[in-house]
Amino acid sequence: MSAPLDLTRAPSSDPLGIYRFRDGLYAVDLIAAAITEFDLFTKLAAKPSDLATVCRDLGTHRRPTDVMLTLFVANGFLSLKDGVYSVTQLGQEHLVSTSATFLGPYYASLKDRPVVKDFVVILKTDKPANWGSYKDEKPWSEAMLTDEFATSFTAAMDSRGFVLGPAMAKAAPIGARTRLLGGSGIYACALVANHPKLTATVFERAPVDGITRKMIAKRGFQARVDVAAGDMFKDALPSGYDVHLFSNVLHDWDTDKVRFLLASSAKALPKGGLLIVHDAHLNDDKTGPAPVAAYSALLMSVTEGRCYGTGEMRTLLAEAGFGDIRHQDTACDRSIVTAVKMTDGR
Repeated sequence: MSAPLDLTRAPSSDPLGIYRFRDGLYAVDLIAAAITEFDLFTKLAAKPSDLATVCRDLGTHRRPTDVMLTLFVANGFLSLKDGVYSVTQLGQEHLVSTSATFLGPYYASLKDRPVVKDFVVILKTDKPANWGSYKDEKPWSEAMLTDEFATSFTAAMDSRGFVLGPAMAKAAPIGARTRLLGGSGIYACALVANHPKLTATVFERAPVDGITRKMIAKRGFQARVDVAAGDMFKDALPSGYDVHLFSNVLHDWDTDKVRFLLASSAKALPKGGLLIVHDAHLNDDKTGPAPVAAYSALLMSVTEGRCYGTGEMRTLLAEAGFGDIRHQDTACDRSIVTAVKMTDGR
């Protein structure tokens, strides 16, 4: 029987490479879709374009096209200057169909892979595919309403959080604050383990709330971490907390819903309250890092969201009434963006 997990300590070895294999799994399928279905690089070589023009010329939607172009900039296939995407020397030689060293035929055998086909549909419709491209599974947000899927998904996210949680908790500037609202359970447990004066409430909709209670009890944190049932898109966030945590949450949603969640947090937090956004963040100009851009391809496929840049987060947080916005790397290509509620009301 293994010893209980110590959420105040990092493991002795670094699993970064293992995380990157899984997080970047869908990137090659998005590259294949761009080459085999859209001939993107040939078109951009003839006509460098901004995002809106690329979408119009390809017949694609903004969110998935943004993720696709960001992936290619981060890997040196495209360059981005003043909002215009153009093909780099690397792309010109190997990704443009008129080049003698075009690698399109090498990717052609991948065009019938299920995820490649999914990406073609997602780019054209902006509708996410089913989780893992399973044809008998519901979309992720609907599948989470079933006990079987919610249990397996929560277990998967908990296993990821065993490394990410302690790193996030150690970086979080909790200070004298004492009451945390947020999720998921593993991250709330990590925060209270590393900040002795802190207690927490995880806010989850059914059936995840019941699963979360069991996982919290299994880790021995039920005295300091409880669970409140609710829907963050339908119910007002409860008051009485001076820290809010969105851990691996905002990347599931497009910008309109992110704005809604940040506004809900600003409304519920007191002046001086702290918001922690723990996620995989792109840099300010969304030119990398490449592993985060690859992870964004996976998110774009199975959720309504994507990875956000730190510049985007600063803008969204400022719009919601937050200030003192800071960014800090944590572990395995993740980081936190923290912000302070600046006024008494909204």
